[in-house]
Amino acid sequence: MEKTERVIFTNLVMVYDDEGRVLVEDRVEPDWQGVTFPGGHVEAGESFTDAAIREVFEETGLTISRPKLCGVKDWVREDGARYIVFCHKTKEYTGELRPSEEGRVFWTEIGALADMRLAEDVQTMLRLFCDDEASELFYVLRDGVWDLRVL
Repeated sequence: MEKTERVIFTNLVMVYDDEGRVLVEDRVEPDWQGVTFPGGHVEAGESFTDAAIREVFEETGLTISRPKLCGVKDWVREDGARYIVFCHKTKEYTGELRPSEEGRVFWTEIGALADMRLAEDVQTMLRLFCDDEASELFYVLRDGVWDLRVL
């Protein structure tokens, strides 16, 4: 069995406050549209934490600190590369909220997410952010259908 594989690293960050609100982004990019948390790709040579901090700043104008890793979503793409999304959360932030070309950003009650047009799979990913019992969402393609394993 091969011991190495090609990997794509990304992140999502749930920024929250003491009033039960979360910071979301209504993405306009055609590859993944809808409401989600800010995040993006990890650059070569960049730490996962630094990438999370950078992405939140680029997309929202807020500078976060102490993002806590709360889960991982991963699957193997059709081209054989493993796609990994590191999920972080934090309530420590400073700065002024502003939109980016990625989309409009706004605060909302976490319970209101269920009524929004969410980006694909965000509702399932909430388990990683909110449920301490779930640490990984792993997708396996079986007979042309993606099967979700919650670990």
